[in-house]
Amino acid sequence: MGSAGKRRILWLLPLLALGLWTLRPAAVPADAALPGVPAPQPGARQPERKYIALTFDDGPRRSTTTRLLDGLAERGVKATFFLIGAQVEDNQDVVRRMDEQGHQIGLHTYDHVLLTGLNQADFDAQVKRSRTLLKQVLGHNDFLLRPPYGILDEAVKTRAECPIILWSIDPEDWKYRNARQVAAHITANAQDGSIILLHDIFPESVDAALQVVDELHRQGYLFCTVDELFSLRGIPLRAGETYCSAYP
Repeated sequence: MGSAGKRRILWLLPLLALGLWTLRPAAVPADAALPGVPAPQPGARQPERKYIALTFDDGPRRSTTTRLLDGLAERGVKATFFLIGAQVEDNQDVVRRMDEQGHQIGLHTYDHVLLTGLNQADFDAQVKRSRTLLKQVLGHNDFLLRPPYGILDEAVKTRAECPIILWSIDPEDWKYRNARQVAAHITANAQDGSIILLHDIFPESVDAALQVVDELHRQGYLFCTVDELFSLRGIPLRAGETYCSAYP
């Protein structure tokens, strides 16, 4: 190649290098969205939390209730216990443990009898007597009432002197005594604001309750007492009124 050809090649090299540089792909920021994947939106509102209340009737029974309290403590869960007055006498330490660990305690009569059709004296023997006993054990008097079998009338509402709590999920654990079946029923019907009915006097119910806690935790639920459930929803609990859930 002659000297003139060499000079032309040397003159073209800078231009060729410039052209190749302009063809390089632009740098992609590390936080840019990939194709087909929406970028995260700054300040996007997070989903509302889901709250649910576990409640237990007919206790305390030392063997099963103590195991339940252990399991709830391991999971950081608070529940509500509607107690039979006749069973409090020999389990006062268990009742105090419930209260000290932040569980809520309610009344379920003294002998688990129907409250409908009772005169005032008999009603007091079931409800007022239980309230007085629990106040002596715990030192406070802010107890909710759950009538046995969920049966009540206007007289019960008038005499209750506190809110009356029923439920929205009843797996009939006392009937089936099958932990897997009971847990499946509860998890299939759980909603934000639900009140779950169980009985802490059956080993299978304790097993079911802890299975439910683990599964609903995985689904994003948070467990709270009945008072907390209604407070979180801004629903005041009034004496003589009946409540089954705190659905938003």
